[in-house]
Amino acid sequence: MRIGVIAIQGNVEEHVIAIENALRRAGLQAEVIKIKHKGLVDSCDALILPGGESTTLGRLLEREGIADEIKKAASAGIPIMGTCAGLVLLAKHGDDQVEKTGQPLLGIMDIHVNRNAFGRQRESFETLIGFNGFDTPFNAIFIRAPGITGCTNDVEILSKYKDSIVAARQKNILALAFHPELTDDYRIHHYFLKMIG
Repeated sequence: MRIGVIAIQGNVEEHVIAIENALRRAGLQAEVIKIKHKGLVDSCDALILPGGESTTLGRLLEREGIADEIKKAASAGIPIMGTCAGLVLLAKHGDDQVEKTGQPLLGIMDIHVNRNAFGRQRESFETLIGFNGFDTPFNAIFIRAPGITGCTNDVEILSKYKDSIVAARQKNILALAFHPELTDDYRIHHYFLKMIG
């Protein structure tokens, strides 16, 4: 098994460490690779799109030719997890900010996204949230976080905070508004590993 972490920008190292720890705890073997250029996505059984600055990330993915590879992987049923900016990129529909900046979206999940649902960097926070299927709350870290403001019936809502959906799944796509890789709680990475099968 091979898991690819898109390594163009953002919390790359933290995701690599988190998924390696989750694999170890689950007693699973997998190679975790960093993807910086096209030609590697095809060799992966799962992909992680980390946080970062979504406009920059979207443009770099297009420029490097990785965006099309991710879209192809998504339609082939490859599990993909997007966190924070990764969630924004997964969306089919963005808010005014997305329109204004000409933010490129991958458009692989039937969600509407508000790019700065929880304010700016200085308004970052952490809070306990319920997560569908978890016995106890998850300590979610929100950093200039987006939120899902709407979705189709095909999308399973996994967690809400205030008026926003902050975790959702549509078939093989998992979108998170927060940063599970910044905690020592690997339940969400385990959840993702189960999606790989």
